[in-house]
Amino acid sequence: MPTGRKTKGQVEAEISNAIIQFEKDYMGRGPKETQAYIINDMILLRLKGVLTPAEQQLAKNPEGTNLIKQVRSNLLEQGRGLLSELIEKMTGLKVISLHTDISTKSGERVIIFSLSENLEKRFEVDSGR
Repeated sequence: MPTGRKTKGQVEAEISNAIIQFEKDYMGRGPKETQAYIINDMILLRLKGVLTPAEQQLAKNPEGTNLIKQVRSNLLEQGRGLLSELIEKMTGLKVISLHTDISTKSGERVIIFSLSENLEKRFEVDSGR
């Protein structure tokens, strides 16, 4: 089991760091802040400060907002395989689905991974609960 003796917090921090690196390598720029949450059979990622200065300007009108969402969604969709592989290596579980959205008002993006089984339960077992 890849989570081994790591705590839930340690795995969440590793996932956060891996997503920051993915964003830098794949998207060209990383978020200002990232937090991962393991919740049952899901991993919820909250990325803050993801918009570039150019995207912040585009977001000032509805056409720009739609363009940002479309481009970001397409980019992430093309990187879906890499992201799923990354999460599968870190958790030892298969990624069933990936969902994402971005707010052009707050500059936040959320990514949700659905996993093949309850990852959170592993930490309860490891801690003797």
